[in-house]
Amino acid sequence: MNSSDIIAGIDLGTTNSEISAFFDHKVEVIGSGKSKMLPSCVGLSTSGRLLVGASARNQQLIYPEMTVRSIKRKMGTEETVTLGDKTFTPQEISGIILRELTAWAGSALGAPVEKAVISVPAYFSDAQRNATREAGALAGLEVVRILNEPTAASLAYGYGSDQKRTVMIYDLGGGTFDVSVVTIEQDVTEVLSSHGNNRLGGDDFNELLMKRFVAEFEKDHGINLQDGHPAALSRLWWTAEDVKKRLSAELYVNIREEALLVDAGKPLHLNMEISREELEDMIRPQIESTLECVSRAMSDAGKQSGDLDAILLVGGSTRIPMIERVLEERAGVRPRHDVHPDLCVCLGAGVLASRLSGQDVDRVLVDVTPYSFGPSYLGEQNGMEYPYCYHPVIHANTALPVTRTEKYWTSSPYQETVLFNIFQGEDPDAMKNIPLGDFKVHGLKPKREPNEVLCKMSLDIDGILHVTAIEKETGLSKQITIDNAMTTKDEAEIEKARARLQHLFDARDPALESLPDDEGPFSEADDGFAGEEAIDIPFKGGIEDEADESKALEDASAEEEARKLLSRSRALLRDMHEDDQEEAIELHEQIEAALETGDAQKLAEACEELKELLFFVEGGR
Repeated sequence: MNSSDIIAGIDLGTTNSEISAFFDHKVEVIGSGKSKMLPSCVGLSTSGRLLVGASARNQQLIYPEMTVRSIKRKMGTEETVTLGDKTFTPQEISGIILRELTAWAGSALGAPVEKAVISVPAYFSDAQRNATREAGALAGLEVVRILNEPTAASLAYGYGSDQKRTVMIYDLGGGTFDVSVVTIEQDVTEVLSSHGNNRLGGDDFNELLMKRFVAEFEKDHGINLQDGHPAALSRLWWTAEDVKKRLSAELYVNIREEALLVDAGKPLHLNMEISREELEDMIRPQIESTLECVSRAMSDAGKQSGDLDAILLVGGSTRIPMIERVLEERAGVRPRHDVHPDLCVCLGAGVLASRLSGQDVDRVLVDVTPYSFGPSYLGEQNGMEYPYCYHPVIHANTALPVTRTEKYWTSSPYQETVLFNIFQGEDPDAMKNIPLGDFKVHGLKPKREPNEVLCKMSLDIDGILHVTAIEKETGLSKQITIDNAMTTKDEAEIEKARARLQHLFDARDPALESLPDDEGPFSEADDGFAGEEAIDIPFKGGIEDEADESKALEDASAEEEARKLLSRSRALLRDMHEDDQEEAIELHEQIEAALETGDAQKLAEACEELKELLFFVEGGR
């Protein structure tokens, strides 16, 4: 490929940056190895070596004074940053990030990248846009176009058609937020209004979580980590980033940071649990402020919520379930997130870049689930109690792979067994949807009050659905795997399965029906029914698979062990020899990647290598 024909699309982000190009007959985000996102971090090692991306981000734990992140917030200002004995402008730091990205792309394409379309927030000032152009020039790039991020998002979603559409683009990234109302007709995207805040994003949520951890540590040990303990704070910031991501898919996260501080020769740990609800309460003021921007943008565009054809979610922070929920409540439109939120802007920039280089590109092709999935539950329908109420845990048009978790409660006092019936469909009556499978969880802790049980669903790109039920209090779990969950069933299969489930309904446990009034299934008033937030699992019966239960417990144990090992290793990083530090950081990345993809074999191998390294490190202390 001739380098003069290549025009790349770049998202120069606050937390992560990406590069895309027309490659292998389609627009594709180009990464290094398995990573498609370059952490927007730059640092210098103790020997003065330049570090870019993951290596710089990982070093931040050890030498925060030698590392810079979130430089996008300083673009267009006169501020500078100092790394060791060297001073840099924001444009220079951004230029370093751009050079690394173009090196990634050049290696994959087999030719140097010399031209690019770079995206910026719609509200970026002239000074900020000029600073972005200067960063490109410092990286040796001809910046062909500065592209507004909402326009890039609309290109990625492929909204260009003969029909004029009004679309809201809600973009919440690591450090910046903007919302734009645009009209799209064919290839023309017109921004009607835009509002935002270039000091609001996922980094701020991390800070709030970190303060919560600091407060918990002070409560337990009487030491304020903000008083001269930068290494411990760096570790907590890392932990906060991980916890925030996990709470997008899980309802609770257990935190165990070992030897966060050593006081008088005694290691002090942080040990706590945090829930998604608690995180949502923390960030509610920030989310409310984004809704104020939404209202202003709609008003300035002269539009009502009924005028919107779609809401497109962009930016990694939009994975937080609360955001989709409050936007739907406010606008009456279910937001779309069928393009990868972290890669959406980069892909859109790649679409424009490819068109400018002469390629015929319409939109980005992505893997999404065409169906919704969830369990049935005991709720209220037409004013009466009904055991086949339904709402999706995973919604149609969600990008794959995806993991989501919801919480449910037992429906009668001292209940020790629950049945999960899993369905595919959209109808609030589960009996009108397609049944996929069922399984029981035995041995729940008998309690008079409702017992909380979590339902975790994971759907991979091959259409395999993993469903795990976990008793919150004890950790008891059971799992079922449903192959070909997205395969269309014929009508005969559907009717047969519905009849089977109707038979279960007709043959309910008579003991449960004959309980005295004060011991029967909890009513809405008793157990705080609140739609998705409080629903019952109504009955017993189903199939059993002890092997699945054992595997789920083993997987959960391996994941917990890996996280403890990471925490232990990070506590030792500062005291390691530089060669050991590099090896440890590389193993940290392998473990994190294996946790992200659920690769049990690679997780076990990386953990074993790290254990061996720590054996020699600790032995030499």
